[in-house]
Amino acid sequence: MANHKHVRDYIRTIPDFPHEGILFRDVTSLFADPRGLRLAVDQLLAPYAGERIDAVVGLEARGFILGGAVAHQLGTGFVPVRKAGKLPGAVHAQDYELEYGSATVEIHQDALEPGAHVLVVDDLLATGGTAKAGISLIEKLGAQVIGCAFVIDLPELGGRKLLEGMGMDVHTICDFDGI
Repeated sequence: MANHKHVRDYIRTIPDFPHEGILFRDVTSLFADPRGLRLAVDQLLAPYAGERIDAVVGLEARGFILGGAVAHQLGTGFVPVRKAGKLPGAVHAQDYELEYGSATVEIHQDALEPGAHVLVVDDLLATGGTAKAGISLIEKLGAQVIGCAFVIDLPELGGRKLLEGMGMDVHTICDFDGI
């Protein structure tokens, strides 16, 4: 019987990055393997098969890679939610809290049509702050988030609970303990 790998098997853990005591879950090893990348993309979109999805929104930066691939598979457009100052047109901005301080993400004001059905995609769900900010921007444009899909969930950090508390459908492929 063939050896069947799971998405989790393609993700490497790098200790003490970016700070001592952190176990960094690195998806670049997943992206580098064609079978791993295909498996991740297929599993991210599987729960939404048959759903109306007008656009995929990817959260900076690894969400761009995954979101672009998911959008391609769905035959729909891709919209980036970027760090402040990176988009060239008129934007809406949303601040959010980080472990130390705050940050801002932006979306083009004309990126989504009112009423559009949107799937949010990113590599990692930790505290949920970035995803919450992205959802706020999508809703500011009058679009509707039909789901949030992530490769990795770090359940101890509470992101899933935060997003589900906002009424979001949350799909993750694998969980890792610790931070």
